[in-house]
Amino acid sequence: MATNYQHPAGLQPAKDHRMSTSIREGYDFSLLDDCDNAYRFTALISAPRLADIFVQFSRFLGEESFFILEFYPEQAITRRSSTEELRQEPAVYYSPYMPTNLILRTIAPYLSRLVHDGFVGFGLANNRKGLEFFCSEEKVLSFFTDNHLRLCNFLAHHQIPYRHDLILPTDYDHHHFSLLGLPRELHPPELKKLGTAELDASIYCDELSDLLDMYEVEEGLSFFLTRKEQEQIATLINSKLAHHEFADVEFGSLLLDWSDFVTECEYVFDGDLWEYRQGLKIRDMIETVIELLEKPLADKIRSIIAEPDTIFRKNLVDGAKRLDTPENPLVNQECFWYQGVVRNQGSELRRDLIRHGWFKRP
Repeated sequence: MATNYQHPAGLQPAKDHRMSTSIREGYDFSLLDDCDNAYRFTALISAPRLADIFVQFSRFLGEESFFILEFYPEQAITRRSSTEELRQEPAVYYSPYMPTNLILRTIAPYLSRLVHDGFVGFGLANNRKGLEFFCSEEKVLSFFTDNHLRLCNFLAHHQIPYRHDLILPTDYDHHHFSLLGLPRELHPPELKKLGTAELDASIYCDELSDLLDMYEVEEGLSFFLTRKEQEQIATLINSKLAHHEFADVEFGSLLLDWSDFVTECEYVFDGDLWEYRQGLKIRDMIETVIELLEKPLADKIRSIIAEPDTIFRKNLVDGAKRLDTPENPLVNQECFWYQGVVRNQGSELRRDLIRHGWFKRP
């Protein structure tokens, strides 16, 4: 049976905290918002077992998946309390989709460091299967799935019980430590033999991100499309939009790309007019899919992009003018994203707009 929770080296409860001796392994789960059959599981699993759970779970992801890494690239903090504010936000990196076994082989030499460093989070996901595992720097596990029975059986097999009163590190006073900030005697045996550079997260995480060709992602939309929903969208695109230039791009990625484009425009859009139009074409593709889908999935996607749409509308100026709209007989709605142009134009976009005659008086 599950025992008392064993903390990783880099996350320790305050010595005088009364809860620290009664924290136990376990999990709970709840339905995700706007999903009829998708769940978020939250679990607490002892550090000595965490790496094995991670590897065992990976078999559900199929032949391909992508790795997630969260760390502080120029980490200067070696210790902080849970009650202190971070001096900087962690960066999040994704690998491209690649063979799951290759990811596991690549991260194997780093896995113990990822588990025990109090300033690192990591995970593995396959959006196409609607499945994700993530271990935060608090060493709380989050699973996203549309097959909750399979995950319940998986956790039960590993003797992780369901707990309606699950206690997490976020519920009690604790301290974060980087591996560099810990005395050697507090490191697990496999890490005591490593050198200083090998224990520096800003170094070993850079190495890992290079090995997996990872790229930084901005904090953007948060949503979950089930396998059934993704299959429905993919079937529609293959049957009616197969020749579209974005037909081969995963639809969830298009939603994120639109959000990233809006964020870029909110600050300064540094691309030229062609690149700006490509961003608008992404929104065209999303709108086309929405109008071809049936409710309630169409409404769900529209709600996902509601916030970036609102931000983009507010950033448009010269609303009496309109960029040329590509012919799209499948879209009935007025495409607001072509009405006007973003306020914060970089030099290349402004130059092209001048050449395009945008600023001429009517």
